[in-house]
Amino acid sequence: MITAMTVALPGPARTLIDNPTYAVLTTINDDGSPQSTVIWVKRDGDDVLFSTTRDRIKTRNMERDPRVSICAFDPAQPYAYITVEGIVGLTDDKDDLIGQLSYKYANAPWTADTPGTARVVCRVTPTRVISR
Repeated sequence: MITAMTVALPGPARTLIDNPTYAVLTTINDDGSPQSTVIWVKRDGDDVLFSTTRDRIKTRNMERDPRVSICAFDPAQPYAYITVEGIVGLTDDKDDLIGQLSYKYANAPWTADTPGTARVVCRVTPTRVISR
């Protein structure tokens, strides 16, 4: 288990995450190389949440090594960005986080999963935040 001191999200990070800003998640592959994916995010206090399915490479990477980073930028000011480094925890998506994110980003219900798809909520607790 990896533990680290947590930090609070500054105002600019909260604003970017609270808006429908696309973010890039980076996880660590088996061989140590980075694996990056565009994701939808939302905030719960200072934690950053996103949803994925159990069968994804990023999920396997996070189960093996919970250290991740998330980067997002303001499309109106591309050099205004945040990077959140942290430790991720995975739980079953019982509260339909993907549905909440779909309304936030697409203003429509989520319909892309096939029946029986196992989704997880990924909760990133920040250990370091860079805000520019």
